[in-house]
Amino acid sequence: MLIKVKAFPSSKEDEVIKKSEDSFDVKVREKPIMGQANKRMIILLSYYFEIPKENIRLIKGFKERNKIFEIKC
Repeated sequence: MLIKVKAFPSSKEDEVIKKSEDSFDVKVREKPIMGQANKRMIILLSYYFEIPKENIRLIKGFKERNKIFEIKC
């Protein structure tokens, strides 16, 4: 399953907000430096979907606000 994520790095709190069936807003405290925010997003999505973080992969948008993740259930 592919999901679209709009990233909000350097936020005050960590949060996953579902916008539609395959679209999410993810707020993380980490700064977008050396992939720290991307790594934290994977951890938050693994908690949200209740799957191991190894089953989540960033496909597109490594250095962009709009990202696409692959979720393997």
